[in-house]
Amino acid sequence: MRPQLARSYVAKPAEVEKKWVVIDAKGLVVGRLASVIAMRLRGKHKPTFTPHVDDGDNVIVINAAQVVFTGKKRQDKPYYWHTGYPGGIKERKAHQILDGRFPERVVEKAVERMLPRGPLGRKQLGNLRVYGGETHPHEAQQPAPLDVAALNSKNSRSA
Repeated sequence: MRPQLARSYVAKPAEVEKKWVVIDAKGLVVGRLASVIAMRLRGKHKPTFTPHVDDGDNVIVINAAQVVFTGKKRQDKPYYWHTGYPGGIKERKAHQILDGRFPERVVEKAVERMLPRGPLGRKQLGNLRVYGGETHPHEAQQPAPLDVAALNSKNSRSA
């Protein structure tokens, strides 16, 4: 007779309990912040993590315009896009985006590139809200603050 094997837990979409988390990005390093956000969006911080189910939290990021890069990345890091025409590759540096009209796109792109590509990754990215300023319209959800700077001393930069 074979011994009874322990069964793995598989979360079902109806059983998933999503929380709301707010992160103040002021003075935080972009890549380290993005990896914490991506982990939260995927749900990998939970013991009930299931790869094919959206069981991550809803994440609100404020002060995204005040994130920092290490080294000379603020001046040198390029962001590329293509117009669709021959020879239509365009480039913009990180400082141009952060000083421009939509500084929150730096954080959005960093997180987007850390999530899996496909329908599930797009759905999980929809649970991210990024705001360049101090305020956000999600007070009714009573988001819990998450102090990313306290997780590791390397997560924040003063200058």
